[in-house]
Amino acid sequence: MSYRRDNRASRSSLFDNLDGIEEGGLRASSSYSRDIDEQENEKSLISLQDRVVFLKRLTGDIHEEVKSHNRMLDRMGNGMDSARGIMSGTMDRFKMVFEKKSSRRTCKLVMYFVLSFFIIYYLFRFLMYYMYG
Repeated sequence: MSYRRDNRASRSSLFDNLDGIEEGGLRASSSYSRDIDEQENEKSLISLQDRVVFLKRLTGDIHEEVKSHNRMLDRMGNGMDSARGIMSGTMDRFKMVFEKKSSRRTCKLVMYFVLSFFIIYYLFRFLMYYMYG
């Protein structure tokens, strides 16, 4: 610790005599440094303006993307509502069929429905397999 104090004291004693000589140099260098600081500030300001413009453009793009996604979700919600209506109508028809006491007709209807579903499923699966390999 005392070494640091001695080192600082010797350093200050070395430069005590040069204070009068360097006053003019300090003024010149301070004005020079002010010019450099102003130039750096201008560069920083221009850089900051570019970043602000970029961020403004980016937030505008994000806003447009959000609006388009909201429109798409609204359309999908409307489509789901209409599909729900169609499905409820179909379920009502199935309920009417199942409420009738003719179990033979109901069994046949269910079997035809299941059989046609599997045929269509395997047909599409077969076609997709050979198309996309």
